[in-house]
Amino acid sequence: MSDLLIELFSEEIPARMQARAREDLKSLITNGLVEAGLTYASAGAFSTPRRLVLSVEGLSAESKPVREERKGPSASAPPAAIEGFLRSTGLTLDQLERRADKKGETLYAVIEKPGRAAALIIAEVLEATIRNFPWPKSMRWGAGALRWVRPLHSIICLLSDEAGAQVVPVAVDGIVAGNTTCGHRFLAPARFAVTGFDDYAVKLKRAHVVLDSAEREAAIWQGAQNLAFAAGWEVVEDKGLLTEVAGLVEWPVPLMGKIAETFLALPPEVLQTSMKEHQKFFSVRNPKTGRIEGFITVANTETADHGETILKGNQKVLSARLSDAKFFWENDLRVAKAGMVEWLDGLKAVTFHNKLGSQADRIARIAALAREIAPLVGADADIAEQAAKLAKADLRSAMVGEFPELQGLMGMYYARAAGLPEAVALAARDHYSPLGPTDTVPSDPVSVAVALADKIDTLTGFWAIDEKPTGSKDPFALRRAALGVIRLVLGNGVRMTLASQGVKPAIEPIIISGKLSTWEPEQRDATLIADLLAFFHDRLKGFLKDKGIRHDVIDACLAMPGNDDLTLLVKRAEALAAFLKTEDGPNLLQGFKRANTILSQAEAKDGVEYSYGADPKFAETDEERALFTALDTAEAAITPAMRAEDFAAAMAAMAKLRAPIDAFFTAVQVNSDNPIIRRNRLNLLHRIRAICSGVADLTKIDG
Repeated sequence: MSDLLIELFSEEIPARMQARAREDLKSLITNGLVEAGLTYASAGAFSTPRRLVLSVEGLSAESKPVREERKGPSASAPPAAIEGFLRSTGLTLDQLERRADKKGETLYAVIEKPGRAAALIIAEVLEATIRNFPWPKSMRWGAGALRWVRPLHSIICLLSDEAGAQVVPVAVDGIVAGNTTCGHRFLAPARFAVTGFDDYAVKLKRAHVVLDSAEREAAIWQGAQNLAFAAGWEVVEDKGLLTEVAGLVEWPVPLMGKIAETFLALPPEVLQTSMKEHQKFFSVRNPKTGRIEGFITVANTETADHGETILKGNQKVLSARLSDAKFFWENDLRVAKAGMVEWLDGLKAVTFHNKLGSQADRIARIAALAREIAPLVGADADIAEQAAKLAKADLRSAMVGEFPELQGLMGMYYARAAGLPEAVALAARDHYSPLGPTDTVPSDPVSVAVALADKIDTLTGFWAIDEKPTGSKDPFALRRAALGVIRLVLGNGVRMTLASQGVKPAIEPIIISGKLSTWEPEQRDATLIADLLAFFHDRLKGFLKDKGIRHDVIDACLAMPGNDDLTLLVKRAEALAAFLKTEDGPNLLQGFKRANTILSQAEAKDGVEYSYGADPKFAETDEERALFTALDTAEAAITPAMRAEDFAAAMAAMAKLRAPIDAFFTAVQVNSDNPIIRRNRLNLLHRIRAICSGVADLTKIDG
């Protein structure tokens, strides 16, 4: 067995591309080796800003011989068919075998491929990988035809075993594989030879290169925390930034600096975003003041002055960046304190969608809808309308123009600066939420009203112009908007009917502002509402499936009236799902389905509906009389429970029917020869069906 070391050494690889590149290198090489007949024990991929590395252990020395047999055309087939078969196999006619069968003679090709040395296979696979590597963006340089993410300087391709190491002969556009590499660009630029992966990793560390990105991340985070702790501060955690910075340095050296006092009045999110986006700095918070007062930068080298010069240069650039942010902030505050009129007027000229009007049109629609929704979520209608009118004003602010990711958050600060109610400020911040499955769901009533109005307007609008998600395409994030509505409703226990209290009030303003009144209103409204409600139900199924509720359980509840009241729908589904997990649940379901089957067959045969007149005086057996009594008792308990929407209590009362239903079917023949007895028993089965179907349509439950 042999070990393989591959290093592709180049100019700096963008940090955002490194993780994917590691995985691509590993899969392309190992898959190629396996397809060529080699086996291996394990493989690991690594990256630094200037190198992609793959280590393969336990690689077989050669591929096994392969004998392949292919059946061809008949020996009497047309020449063209035989020639095509010969081309596909690479053989000549006299190399084919003729074998007799029922139809005469058939041609067979027996292709024997001898085993090949690992080095030959590695060379082919590596060259193909380099030439076809799937970089998101790549470049050519000089006169060569090779494309790589940045100019490729050297290749290590080293195969080692007990006898020693050999360089695999690979050459790509004049770059010949060898056994040498470079260390850190400034601290150890000289080339050095290696004999295998272990030797390579040790010598790289001596040459001031930390090969493993996870090790670099740990070193950066530990160093940053130590610096902050020594000053009595704390580092603001940012895992995405940590990964990115680890992809920018080979020898991480964290350094800490202070933010000038003149910038400390800026909102902490502005400081964090500016430092992260422009300079890849970590923010450092003073726990005593709660303010961002410092930063951590990560140098890629050690210096004689312990980074003092680097810090001075970084602080100079940081001051310029934060001066811009301070200018934006102060100018935005002036507009905010004037009522944001300038921004609101500016939104009239911003198109939301060419078929749905401007952002100002959309804001007017959201404000009207938020007013409608406000009473349903316990919000003041006037404040909800005011919040909706101002929630998107910050889109015209200079700060959001510079940092779009701060939209909403800056709206909160500007609303507070304008002296508006706190509920208005929170709605500006929270009305975009929840943005994803892990995002926090707003709970303030005004925020909930505006967030629901925003998402329902978006969904209704794009449904009205027939811009629905198709397959994997969802350019307007409508699936996310629908899931946001579901989480807002369920997370806050909102009782609203999506069709009549959400979608329907949103339709007409959209039609008017978008000039879309091409349908008959009744047909338009009914079609749009039904289609959009089905979309909500599909998203709800996925949401509940993640919570362990089966699709058939949801379908059984969707078949009931009021299925656009999501809170009610989920209460039904949760109760039914819990009931089916009990011992009584599946057994009662079996009894219900037996009753429903017998009843449905009888109704189809007789052409009548057995839904009235079951009378205990016609009962002939104790089991039959006991079922009458049990149904009366269950109905008396289920009716008030259903009225109170206590589905768990209703299910518990239904569970008590299991034993009398089982006993009835064991002792009683429903289709009696006596027509009066038969009709009475069929009407009794109808009572079973009616009572059991009060909570959900149990015919849709599997099993």
